[in-house]
Amino acid sequence: MTTTLPDPLPPFLVPHPVHGHLEYVLPISAKTVIDYHGRIPLLRNERDEWELPGGKLDLGESPEDTARREAREELGLGLQDLHIAHAWVYEITPDRHVFVVAYATRYTGDEKPRYSREHKELGLFAPQEVSGLTMPAPYKTAITKALRLLR
Repeated sequence: MTTTLPDPLPPFLVPHPVHGHLEYVLPISAKTVIDYHGRIPLLRNERDEWELPGGKLDLGESPEDTARREAREELGLGLQDLHIAHAWVYEITPDRHVFVVAYATRYTGDEKPRYSREHKELGLFAPQEVSGLTMPAPYKTAITKALRLLR
C-alpha cells in the first residue's frame, strides 16, 4: 500500500535522522479526572468548552508531575495517587496535534477547588451530567474510563 504524503509535510511529521522514515513528534499534555467527593471538576476555556485540568509538560517533568502541578495551579488541589485512565492524539488543528494522557484520582482532602485566570469558570459536575456538556469527545471518554477505574 502506498501512502501519498502532503507536500509540505505537517510540522508533527519529521524524518528519522538515520533511517529516513517519518516519525510523529508531538507535545505531551497531562490531564486529570478527579473524583472530588462524587463530582468532577471541569474548567471552561476560551472556546466555551469544558475541559479537564491539566497542561503541557515542562522540560524534565514527568507526566504525573505535570498532572499534579496543573491541578495545584488550576484548581488549588493537591493530588496523591494517579492512575492512567486514557490516552489519545488530539487534533487541535490539521497542523497541530498533541498527545494527551489522562489520569484518574479520587480526592479525599478538604481543600475547596478554585479556578485560575487561565479559565473562565469552574464547574463541579455529577458523572451523569458530563454527557450533555460541550466538551471534546475524548475528554468524555477519559472521564468514563477514569470513573470505571476508580470503582
